[in-house]
Amino acid sequence: CFIMFLKVLIFITFTCTCIESESLVVCDVAEDLVEKLRKFRFRKETNNAAIIMKIDKDKRLVVLDEELEGISPDELKDELKTFIVYSYKYQHDDGRVSYPLCFIFSSPVGCKPEQQMMYAGSKNKLVQTAELTKVFEIRNTEDLTEEWLREK
Repeated sequence: CFIMFLKVLIFITFTCTCIESESLVVCDVAEDLVEKLRKFRFRKETNNAAIIMKIDKDKRLVVLDEELEGISPDELKDELKTFIVYSYKYQHDDGRVSYPLCFIFSSPVGCKPEQQMMYAGSKNKLVQTAELTKVFEIRNTEDLTEEWLREK
């Protein structure tokens, strides 16, 4: 009976730890990046554009790495880093045009475990802060094509 009690206690402890780790926030989002993402969401330009972000390990903040204008999905795969917010021109079958705002999270193969944990742990906070609804994860950069985005 005591052994069964210990097994249940270990299971409950493990389960609670896993649930807590799912909402783990390793890094906050820099205030200037929050403002930049807000402006990017309401931009009036009609070209494709991307905001590439990275983690400043020392400050434990998600910060702006680079802004790109007029970049296609095929060109973007060369720039693919871990956090990207991408706005692109989408031509619907009925002729309408929209400019979806996508969050693309990449976890490249061969990344250090500590770095993977920091990015994975900060992803949800960044998505919530930027109020993004189209969230995609990609492992292989070659998969990032206009067709892949359309399928999503």
